[in-house]
Amino acid sequence: MIDELRRRAYLSAMQVVSWLPRQVLPFAAPARPEWLPPAPAEQEPEPQVRPAAAQPIAAPAAPVEAPRPRVEVPRPQATPRAASVAEAAPTEAAEPVAKALPPPRFTLQLLRAGSCALLVELPTGEAFTRRDPAYLLLKDLLRAAGLPDAPQVIGEPVRWPLLARGSLDQGPHAALEYVQSFVAAQLEQQERCACLWLLGLPAVRYAGEADEAAYNRELQIDGLGAAWALPGLELLMDEPQRKAELWQSMRRLMPRWQTAAVENH
Repeated sequence: MIDELRRRAYLSAMQVVSWLPRQVLPFAAPARPEWLPPAPAEQEPEPQVRPAAAQPIAAPAAPVEAPRPRVEVPRPQATPRAASVAEAAPTEAAEPVAKALPPPRFTLQLLRAGSCALLVELPTGEAFTRRDPAYLLLKDLLRAAGLPDAPQVIGEPVRWPLLARGSLDQGPHAALEYVQSFVAAQLEQQERCACLWLLGLPAVRYAGEADEAAYNRELQIDGLGAAWALPGLELLMDEPQRKAELWQSMRRLMPRWQTAAVENH
């Protein structure tokens, strides 16, 4: 048998408003009088002679009904499996699956002109020729900077990605590490470099760890020293108005390699 509070909770959950037990329930609260069936009519007893000293017996007081306690109906709870699925959904949404970035594509050539090294983006992906418009523009820049206009080629061009197939990581971070390691290894075999020119966005991004906002500015690169970020040769030909800002930047940095040239002599 169950106690009264739990019994009322079950009945409320089943939406049972009124009910009567078939037998006396233990621990049950007193029933309300209006819920009880009418009592059968009692037969009038025959009058009896009572002694004069006898006193009438007082009728028992009606029982006071205790206040009905408020019963909280238990609400159904989510099953453990549903709860675990609900908790796992936000976690999966908050942690998107990282996708591998496609490898960048560029070709860079390392050159040497006097006390400066030049990491130049090859617009066509092939080595410069003497009549190449980009190469003629590069010679003009070197003459304006007071450097030899016939730069020396250092090593083979860096073509990225290195492999056409395979599972080797060739993303932007791998390209950055490779280009910086390549340039640092080549410069260690050369005379002291006063300034490293970075011509083109791939050279600025994967050697100087910067973007186009760094054009015509000086950078300090760990392991490579001082560098000068410049727009690419093809961009300078397409947008000649960029040459004015480049010239102003060159005038500020020119004493750096001119002083180094004097010291070497």
